[in-house]
Order: sequence, then structure tokens, then C-alpha cells
Amino acid sequence: MKSHDFITIARSILEADARARERAADEASDHVGTYTSAQTSALATLLAATAAAEKDNSALEAELHAINELTSTGHVDLNHLSPLHEIVLNDIPSQLREYVSDLLEG
Repeated sequence: MKSHDFITIARSILEADARARERAADEASDHVGTYTSAQTSALATLLAATAAAEKDNSALEAELHAINELTSTGHVDLNHLSPLHEIVLNDIPSQLREYVSDLLEG
């Protein structure tokens, strides 16, 4: 993926609006096959950090889904996902707890 397009997605992931973050995570998932290995690991790290701070469950679900898609490339390791340890599992719905747990178990 060209740098300009990559930066656009990365910036969108950091939007203040939860709906915009959700759309950005969905877009990140849509382009998994076009990222370089460095872009893949950088996006996974950025999405994990965003998910750790996320207050909106719909956006969180989209972020976790995008991370899951990125991990399928083989370019993401548990170090990239370490921000997910900051999520208080009891503060999120059970299906999202399972998502987080599965990602951290690798």
C-alpha cells in the first residue's frame, strides 16, 4: 500500500468520533492483503493501543476484528498486541472478552 493511503487509514483509526474509528477499523480489515509486513505490524500495534483506550463497544469490536484479520498475515506477534493487556475484561461484553482473550493467546 502506498504511504499516503496507509497514513490516511492510520489517522482515521485515531479519530475522536467512535463511528469514524469503527469505519477506519473496517477499512483496515478490507485492505489486509495490500499492506507491507511493516505496515501490518504497525497497524496492529496502533489498533491494539486504540482498543485499549476504546469506550465504545461497536468500535472496539471493529478494532478487534481488524487486529484478528491482521494477525492472519503472519506479520503480527504478541508484542504488537501487548496494549490489549490494558483492557479490563470485566468492563466489556462477554463476546468481546473472548475476542481479546483469543487474540492474546495467539
